[in-house]
Formats: sequence, C-alpha cells, structure tokens
Amino acid sequence: MPLRRIGRPGLIGMAARTAVVAGTATAVSGAVAGGQQRKAQAQYEQEQYEAAQQQAAMQAAAQQAVAQQQAAPAVPAAPAAGTDVVAELQKLASLKQAGVITDEEFAAAKAKLLS
Repeated sequence: MPLRRIGRPGLIGMAARTAVVAGTATAVSGAVAGGQQRKAQAQYEQEQYEAAQQQAAMQAAAQQAVAQQQAAPAVPAAPAAGTDVVAELQKLASLKQAGVITDEEFAAAKAKLLS
C-alpha cells in the first residue's frame, strides 16, 4: 500500500503549483498587453482616417476657392480710398498660407496693393 502524505505538499508539489501560478500570470498579462496594444492600434488608425478625411475636405475647399478666384478678379487694380492696406496684406498672406493662392499670385497681388 503506497504511503499517502497528508498535509502540506512536498517540494515537487510546491514547485508544480508555483509553475502553474507563474504560467497563468504570464498568460493573463500577455493577453492584457495584447488587448491594450490592439486598442491603441485601432485608435491610431481611427485618428489617421479622420486626419485623411479632414485633409481631403481641406483640399476640396481649396480647389473650390481657387475655382472661384479664377472666376472673379483676385485683387482690385488700385486700392480704393480708405482701404486698409495692412488688412488686405494680412488677408492675402492667410490665403497664401492656406494654399489657396500660389507665391506668384501673392507677389502679384501684393505689388498691385502697394502700387
């Protein structure tokens, strides 16, 4: 009849239990880290998608503004009496910065304003 030990587990039983606990903890922490990484990746992809949509909308607006600008004269030939030249230059600079007008168009409009 085999001897059965009653009470605390022996050295091998304790080592086996420790290995199971450590393996479970590693598996759980790996799953949590993987889940967090997938969530972060999904959020990053969503932000990139929204940025691309915003960029497309801005380009469409810029193209529409260019089309409207080509249909109408960009700047009057000479400033009218009482026109704020500084404000007009700032408006032209903001259009250039937004990409609505090119550097050449900006220079030409600035020259007309200042002449």
